[in-house]
Amino acid sequence: MTFLALQINANDPLFWVMIVIAASFVIIAVAMIAIAVVVSRAAKSVTRLEGKLEPLIEKVTVMGEQGKLIAVQGKLIAEQFSEVSGHLSAATSNLADSLAIIKDEVGELKVIVSETAHEARDKVELVSRTIDRTHNQVVTTTDFIQRKVVEPARELAAIMAGFRRGLEVLVAPIPKPINQTYGDDEMFIG
Repeated sequence: MTFLALQINANDPLFWVMIVIAASFVIIAVAMIAIAVVVSRAAKSVTRLEGKLEPLIEKVTVMGEQGKLIAVQGKLIAEQFSEVSGHLSAATSNLADSLAIIKDEVGELKVIVSETAHEARDKVELVSRTIDRTHNQVVTTTDFIQRKVVEPARELAAIMAGFRRGLEVLVAPIPKPINQTYGDDEMFIG
């Protein structure tokens, strides 16, 4: 028994087609190994990224709770202002009797307003810095994910689509010769 592949002459085009097909299979095998390595690295990167994102999410949660506390403090301050306003109207109606009391209340009010304004300014600056820092961290994380996960995944999908098309071409059935008759089902176009 003789092997048909060993009987092909090197000058025959079929010989070179066989060489190209064999080389293609070797290249495909190397590409699949490279793809497996890239996917493994991407999975490790995603795992590390998840580990880095968890503290960030916890910080954002803490910031949200701080924001709620600031809102509660603001409400308390507003209630204090309402209460002070009520005292001022009562003091004004009794102006003749309570001129000294009004001066004391105005002095206390100035201190409260000054402290409140100072605290409010500090809290607003703290919230602003926290929001800026969080925004920068989110932008940095988004850029990192885009560079390390999304773009390699897109490239991998394109490589796999090309690989699939190549396999379809290699595995496609050989067309029938024109001089061979077709059955009725094969001639139906529809």
